Amino acid sequence: MSKRIYVGNLPFSATSSAVRDLCARYGKVRSVQLDRGRAAVEMESETDALKVVKALARTRMGGKSLEVKSG
Repeated sequence: MSKRIYVGNLPFSATSSAVRDLCARYGKVRSVQLDRGRAAVEMESETDALKVVKALARTRMGGKSLEVKSG
């Protein structure tokens, strides 16, 4: 079953492809919806989603600290 996570505090220069690539390091990404510095990312499984949340918790992108949580 898929699981949605939210990635906030993205730089406005972030693209859907960049967010997809970042999350795909930790599991299979089904979709990315990007809007004004936030992204809703649907992961293939809850396990993949948890991996992303843990891995990106203290990650920076474009000079900004990302806010990552499961939804």
